[in-house]
Amino acid sequence: MVRDGKTRTAGGRSGLAAGLAIAISVALVGGCARLLPQTPDAIYDLSAPTGFSVPAGSNAQILVPTPSAVRALASERIAARPSASEYAYLPGAVWADSLPSLLQARLLETLQDTGRVRAAALPGQGVLIDYQIILDIRAFEIADHAAVADFALKLMDDRTGRVVASDIVQARSPVVGSTNQDYVAALDAAMDAAFVEVTRKVLARI
Repeated sequence: MVRDGKTRTAGGRSGLAAGLAIAISVALVGGCARLLPQTPDAIYDLSAPTGFSVPAGSNAQILVPTPSAVRALASERIAARPSASEYAYLPGAVWADSLPSLLQARLLETLQDTGRVRAAALPGQGVLIDYQIILDIRAFEIADHAAVADFALKLMDDRTGRVVASDIVQARSPVVGSTNQDYVAALDAAMDAAFVEVTRKVLARI
């Protein structure tokens, strides 16, 4: 499901406890993280969910804007929480794009793969839009040896600007193992579960 695209050494495969000890931590009270430059050992992608059932199709055309996130999550770094008030990052590992852009691409792919909407598009593609999916990334991280995906979802009528549905979508997936690839696999599974729920909720309302 998840592939590490450019693994060169085993440096990114230490356990979370060891990884967090050398990762950059930032107290939320102190503001946003300043990320030190580094050459990653591995670049990771996420894969869109497939093979799930959805409600009947729609003729709607849906826009998927870039999700919003706090600055500590809005980067290529893979986040973890050593405590409720701190962010840290898996050492030697990054996402293939900034997290909001990566999640945007995978949500778009999820909607397209259902075959149940007339079109799902990104901003700037010139498609006449019926609805926008507005997503706020509240959490996408490793915490308590589980992957946590937590999104605030709003479905907006593009013609009126009215929010026709809103919900909180959350998913957790246990981490099996102690390598960076194990953590990414758990995050991928949590994202898949959350995006299946997002897609079902959206298609049920349009």
